[in-house]
Amino acid sequence: MHLAAFLIAGNAAHSQALWRHPASRPGGFLALDYYRHIARTLERGKFDLLFFADRLAVSTRYGDSHRHGIAVGDQDATRLDPLPILGALAAVTERIGLGATRSTTYSQPYSLAREFATLDHLSGGRAAWNVVTSVNQGEADNFGLKETLPHDVRYDRADEFLDVAHQLWRSWQPDALRLDAAGTYADADKVAAIDHQGAHFSVRGPLNIPATPQGSPVIIQAGSSDRGQDFAARWAEVVFNIQPDLARLQRFYGDLKGRAGKFGRQADDIKILSAVMPFVGQSRQHAEELRAQANELADPLVGLSTLSSHMNVDFSAFPLDAPIGDVQVSGIQGLFKLLKEISAERRLTLADAGRLYAQGVLTPQIAGTAVDIADWLQDIVAQGGADGFVLSPSHLPHGFDDFVDQVVPELQRRGAFRKEYRGLHLRDHLRP
Repeated sequence: MHLAAFLIAGNAAHSQALWRHPASRPGGFLALDYYRHIARTLERGKFDLLFFADRLAVSTRYGDSHRHGIAVGDQDATRLDPLPILGALAAVTERIGLGATRSTTYSQPYSLAREFATLDHLSGGRAAWNVVTSVNQGEADNFGLKETLPHDVRYDRADEFLDVAHQLWRSWQPDALRLDAAGTYADADKVAAIDHQGAHFSVRGPLNIPATPQGSPVIIQAGSSDRGQDFAARWAEVVFNIQPDLARLQRFYGDLKGRAGKFGRQADDIKILSAVMPFVGQSRQHAEELRAQANELADPLVGLSTLSSHMNVDFSAFPLDAPIGDVQVSGIQGLFKLLKEISAERRLTLADAGRLYAQGVLTPQIAGTAVDIADWLQDIVAQGGADGFVLSPSHLPHGFDDFVDQVVPELQRRGAFRKEYRGLHLRDHLRP
């Protein structure tokens, strides 16, 4: 199976109580050694990659103000730029993949292509780009737009963006750089302009960086709507998803893999990694106590602040003691559909849904011994629910240590996970 780690360069992850957890280091997320420990731990556990989710605004939708999200420390209260962090982590790791989120809505293809080409060179071929299209009004406000782009327009722009970025990464042939002491720096016949003219972008090229070790970064995507899944099936090599049970995991897995052929790809070209938050205990009771400790810190109003940001809807206008109801959202539509399904099944009020969202943004939690957790992970893969998992921590910087020290050796003992990296590049880790 494949293993990745979900991170935010800030006070939270999927758990929005992470910064309050007694095992978390207060304010540690502002210091580099915090991230160095995490990266070294994950590399010791032979993880395929770590990646940072990101957003370009504090939460402003709940109550139409930044005050609430900042006061309670929701998921968007602090987000450092992940790319400089990854540059630093490239210097203290050797094999683990390094991924950062960048938005196709508020970036330009040329500058983004340079950023990831630089990271791929400096990391020796371990760069990954988590592609997002940006959904909330707070981001639009920060970039001079009166409103967010419509859902399908965001993906149309993203399709063209990916096309342009890949053209730029290919604008230098792999053997173009000569460095001939006689005076030839590069073979100009092997470097070409792209001369792209499209609906959203006009880019001449070529890139001013030679071909990178991987040629292009590994593409990560998390689209869950119908349009988002088509986008992932066309471009993504790793798909990150959140599904709460095996039936939904299998449905998502089959649906997305089944779309690959439309874009001339094989199903195995796409690795689907499902989010999970593990609580590893010395006994099942101990693990349940760890889970309860984390979840007791989850405030419904923190979850609703992040939910408002994710869905681009002000949930402060709805009664807390009533069901969510038929709310139309312009944000992360697949995730909101899932939340409404779970709320109906469990008869949740809006406050209940906010608490659930604060605990982990619907990420399933598994609590048990190392053997229990290894059993669960293996079963999901064996039954066609995922190719692997994205682990989300309940606290940091030591939130992955128990999994690496206890669950990884159990998976390795069973032959379910690698004991050593097989190659130098991130794509080497993702091969069968």
